Amino acid sequence: MARRSEDLRPPLVSAPDLPDHLDPAPPRRSADLIAALIELEGDADLAHSSLEQCVLTGVADSLDLRGATLMDVELRDLRVADLPARTASLRRVRISGGRIGTLDLTDTRIHELELRGVRIDYLTLSATKAVDVRIDGCRITALDLPGATLTRVAFDGTHADEVDSRGLQASHVDLRGLDALSFLDVASLRGTTLTVRQVELLAPAFAASAGISVRD
Repeated sequence: MARRSEDLRPPLVSAPDLPDHLDPAPPRRSADLIAALIELEGDADLAHSSLEQCVLTGVADSLDLRGATLMDVELRDLRVADLPARTASLRRVRISGGRIGTLDLTDTRIHELELRGVRIDYLTLSATKAVDVRIDGCRITALDLPGATLTRVAFDGTHADEVDSRGLQASHVDLRGLDALSFLDVASLRGTTLTVRQVELLAPAFAASAGISVRD
């Protein structure tokens, strides 16, 4: 019988392929935009749009990306209170800098996503299928992963107050760079990699999930 490899595979994340010149374009629902610079303000509606080789920036109350398709797109220094992107499709997308109140990626299909230096109050990947994700230097208040399927995901220099990992299906998920105050379901961390220190801190929760009473 062949021996199964236990090597941790890092995410394969590349930068969005952006042109040297971008033409300004306003956000609009069901848009088909290529090589556009989209300045946001107020309530921006790009639901069910197709964005390729685009940059989004600015300050907005909300940015609707539900059902949208993003390929080679960067959200740069964006400050937005609400960013719903349910059922969207993301390929080679980078979110860099800025602050997002709620980033809803529920039931989204992701292939190559990078979050770098972003502050997010609430990030949900519920029921999301994601391959090749890197989260670097971010501050996340609540990270929700119920029912997510994550493959080749890594955290580096990132803090989260609370992680809801219920129903998580993980393969090659590196949590060593995630400083989390609590995990709601440690039994769902199968397929992830932790440091010795993280395991020590989670030991009471691991014991409780196994029905073990720990007393001095």
